[in-house]
Amino acid sequence: MTDTAAVPHLGRQLSLWLALQTMLGLGLVCLAVYLVISLTLAQRQRETLDHKQQAAMHLMTEGRSTHAPANLPHMLDDFLAGHDELSLRVTDAQGSVIYERLRLPLDPERTLQRHFEVTPAGVAQSVRADLLLDRSSDDTLLSRIAWTLALAAVGGALLVSLASAWLVRLSLAPLRLLAEQTSQLSAQDLQRRLDDTGQPQELRPLIAQFNALLERLAVAYRQMEAFNADVAHELNTPLTTLISSCELALRKPRSEAELREVLSSNLEDLRRVAGIVADMLFLSHADRGQGARLAMVPSLAELASEVVDFHEAALQEAGVQVAVEGDAPAAVDARLLRRALSNLLGNATRYAHAGSAIQVQISARRCPAPGHGTQVMLAVVNQGPAIEEQHLPRLFDRFYRADAARSQADRNHGLGLAIVAAIARMHGGHCFAESRGGHTRIGLELPDNRPGD
Repeated sequence: MTDTAAVPHLGRQLSLWLALQTMLGLGLVCLAVYLVISLTLAQRQRETLDHKQQAAMHLMTEGRSTHAPANLPHMLDDFLAGHDELSLRVTDAQGSVIYERLRLPLDPERTLQRHFEVTPAGVAQSVRADLLLDRSSDDTLLSRIAWTLALAAVGGALLVSLASAWLVRLSLAPLRLLAEQTSQLSAQDLQRRLDDTGQPQELRPLIAQFNALLERLAVAYRQMEAFNADVAHELNTPLTTLISSCELALRKPRSEAELREVLSSNLEDLRRVAGIVADMLFLSHADRGQGARLAMVPSLAELASEVVDFHEAALQEAGVQVAVEGDAPAAVDARLLRRALSNLLGNATRYAHAGSAIQVQISARRCPAPGHGTQVMLAVVNQGPAIEEQHLPRLFDRFYRADAARSQADRNHGLGLAIVAAIARMHGGHCFAESRGGHTRIGLELPDNRPGD
């Protein structure tokens, strides 16, 4: 029993992968935005310090001759007015504080410092200036942006995942419809097919292939039903005859001669039943993929002549002659090929006009398709009633008779050409049938499987 937990769920997998991709994509985008903003703020802070340093140096040096040193604190206060994030300390060479304005408290981890020396107006020695920039406001802004981006990524991924799950379910609706249609198929309605109306382009080839499979199954099912009916019919006739004969023989005392005659008649019917069963078993083995036992036959004409000699009595009774035309060597199963030729020759003998000649044609040709090698053709041609075109494709079906009135059903049970087709398949070949101008040509074409061919 299949573990349902181990069976993948297409809709869930698609939804999960879309959710993961969305979270990864939005996460990367938000991370990139955060990094860009962080780098931009850091660059702006450095530029601010550079600009304020240049301004402070210019302020303290520009008025050497116009401003007294006592005015320096007032000028620096005016310089820092409106810049709460800036702090400035000015010390002389001895470390004494000349000017100090600090934004307390200062966090060393959130403070950028810039140190430089300058010679103020009216002062003979240079002084040391420490310019400090408090990043607390930018760090707070960056932290808010980080939380906003994180919440946006999670919320966006959740919304997109829910929308993706809904879209996946909507997109898989045709598959559910297809499964519902498939559940309605049964052997009682062989004409029903899957409807591709409204189905996406990706599913239409699958539906077409499935409908083609249904058509083949319907044909096979009908053939099986017909085969079962034909088997029942073919076996019913001799069995009914046997039962009736035995019942008549047992109704009153019979002499030994009469019983011998009844048993002889019953034996003939039993042999016919045994022949039908043997042929059905052979076809069953062929259908299960049993192959031919290939061996080199140097002359197919000699093999055909042996079959003709076996049918000599039937040929004389029918008043026809046989001529073997052509020859070719081939790697085949000689026993099976004799049986196929025997069935073809027997079929031709039954329908040939009295006084006509039957031809057994043997030839070999190289197949024009690359990689197919040489093909060996064996055909039996007889002069007789023409077979209508619509019957030719079905001549190799089991128990099929183009004309029951002239089928000699009492002696032939309709499996001869089906066995020929099975032998052709066992060799990897195929059968053919043609009928025109009073000549019927039926045969088989086999690949020549000789080594090096």
